[in-house]
Amino acid sequence: MFTRLRSDIETIFERDPAAKSRWEVLTCYPGLHALVLHRLAHALWGLGFWWLGRFISHLSRFFTGIEIHPAALIGERVFFDHAMGVVVGETAQIGDGCTIYQGVTLGGTSLYKGIKRHPTLGANVVVGAGAKVLGGFVVGDGAKIGSNAVVTKPVPAGATAIGNPARLILPEDPSPSVAPPAPELNRAPHLHAPSPRSATANALASPPALTKEPSAGFSAYGVTQADDPVLQSLKELSELSLAQGARIAALEESLEVLLKRQAPSDQH
Repeated sequence: MFTRLRSDIETIFERDPAAKSRWEVLTCYPGLHALVLHRLAHALWGLGFWWLGRFISHLSRFFTGIEIHPAALIGERVFFDHAMGVVVGETAQIGDGCTIYQGVTLGGTSLYKGIKRHPTLGANVVVGAGAKVLGGFVVGDGAKIGSNAVVTKPVPAGATAIGNPARLILPEDPSPSVAPPAPELNRAPHLHAPSPRSATANALASPPALTKEPSAGFSAYGVTQADDPVLQSLKELSELSLAQGARIAALEESLEVLLKRQAPSDQH
């Protein structure tokens, strides 16, 4: 018992940069308290003392804000960070080394008794704040669930699930960070060669080379820059605005050339 408690304290002390001492972790971290009380409730549940196990779980919810059913299975080195409002269902399983943030629900989509209704998290899974993982499926080892994602289908090992409904980003998929190139401007055949200004415009219009995002290690809330949908949308909008600006500059240059060619004819 004390060996496992020491392991839990070391896990929290290593993962949370806000932790100043192990004594602080032992006395002031509700995620640790919820784990300790759950182990007692789970042991009583396994011995057939169902009401007592459920009552201890109820007390744990009152003191920590974390609701874990006494029948749920939780592995070693699990870290409930902040974790206010976390709900872990009866048939849920949490693997070793998982990190779960506040507002997470490991819930079910069925009301039938005696079946697997809640998810199983593999080892080293990160579940971001506010995420909902609903159903009796498996989230593979090392997977990440983005903040506020709603996951109702299995997640492969190492993949990231983001959005509502969640979409999967596999580890080998490149992130779509480049907008499609703008179509070339149709120029009249009698126009002169482009000036240095148009060369600059063409350079702006050409899309930048696709660069691969550096691989990230531990992702606190389950989302990295490579798979953040808001960041990718902003990138695409920025690149589209640059392409449109280049097209406008090319149009202005074409009009200037036409006006200069027309000016001598007007004088005659």
